Amino acid sequence: MKVFVWSFIVVVVLVMIFGTSIFNKLVRSRNQAKNGFAQIDVQLKRRHDLIPNLVETTRRYLSHEEETLIRVISARNHAQSLQDSSKHQPDSLEHMALFAKAESMLSKALGQFSAVVEAYPELKADSMIKELMDELTNTENRIGFARQHYNDSVMFYNNDREVFPNNLISTTFGFRPLSPLVFEDRKAIAQAPVVNIG
Repeated sequence: MKVFVWSFIVVVVLVMIFGTSIFNKLVRSRNQAKNGFAQIDVQLKRRHDLIPNLVETTRRYLSHEEETLIRVISARNHAQSLQDSSKHQPDSLEHMALFAKAESMLSKALGQFSAVVEAYPELKADSMIKELMDELTNTENRIGFARQHYNDSVMFYNNDREVFPNNLISTTFGFRPLSPLVFEDRKAIAQAPVVNIG
């Protein structure tokens, strides 16, 4: 009888240790994904902060292109409002879809803005505009890298939470799936706006 009791205790302890290790692995994996999302936020905030300066600097050259400038600022303001939202979390699938759509619209507007800038030689000669456009291009590249890191982290986390026996722990303790950041127009966001201000 004592052997049975001790065997039962050993099994319970082993199951608890195993369950705890799975739980801790899920926490680490989720935190890594959320950190990746925070890095995207940093780069998007940088982009959002650059846009008003860029638009204001080009406004004197592009007074007849007011519609393009308004479109860029409007898209930027919408994307920034979603980023500032209190629900701005990768485990909100609905929010992530709205967030991705807003950033895609901003990227499209920036692409149109870049095409307009390209058409004006006096803009290309302005050193302030060149500097801002270079900074925007670098920021777009950083966004791409941060998004790739985040999406990879999300994939690893979601895999970890779905495999057996991890799914027993993830379901019991409420580890919800995280959503990758997928932009509608992949081509528009994957490539930084092409600006040739040489």
